[in-house]
Amino acid sequence: MTTLAATDLASYLPIALIVLMAITFSVANVAGTLLLGPKRDGKVKSIAYESGMNPVGTARKRFNVRFYLIAMVFLVFDVEVIFLYPWAVTFPNIDRLAPDAAEWLVRILFFLFTTVVAYLYGFRKGVFKFD
Repeated sequence: MTTLAATDLASYLPIALIVLMAITFSVANVAGTLLLGPKRDGKVKSIAYESGMNPVGTARKRFNVRFYLIAMVFLVFDVEVIFLYPWAVTFPNIDRLAPDAAEWLVRILFFLFTTVVAYLYGFRKGVFKFD
């Protein structure tokens, strides 16, 4: 029974190694930044939201609606590309002579067609113009 438990525990070794590497990398980056990074003091550096610019003016600045449209279009296409990954991974394993192979192809072509239609719709609405 002890060999079975040791074998089960050994299967977690790669996960433990990745977690250890992530922790080591994080600690090394923070320590390296503190030791090697520039040490500048100043009026802007001591402000809570330092971003390289002097925080002058109101924080209630209006953004153009086009900014939000571009952000939404980016999210739509980003999610659609993510949905393409599982299909691309399984595509080489599909038997081309199987009865459902054509169905797979029709489904992905329909998916890509709807993506192109969405892109053309956004283009016609002027989402991609930066005037």
